[in-house]
Amino acid sequence: MSVEPVTAKDYEARMCSPQLQLTKTEIEEISEMLLYEELSKARIRDLEEGVREQRARGSARAARRWTRVARWATRRAERYEHQS
Repeated sequence: MSVEPVTAKDYEARMCSPQLQLTKTEIEEISEMLLYEELSKARIRDLEEGVREQRARGSARAARRWTRVARWATRRAERYEHQS
């Protein structure tokens, strides 16, 4: 039985998995995929911002509506107080 000396480089070559080597086409496909992912995220952020703005306008609209209703109720109450 003979024993061969093993260097660190030999050990790493045997034990480590080979590094992934990508072709130019694969790199371009991955880059394109990441680009589309970023575009999707940007669109989602834009939609969420639009929804927030719409909700803010909606609550402002509701506040104006309730202000008008309160004003109408006050005038109506004053009118009935003067009649009594």
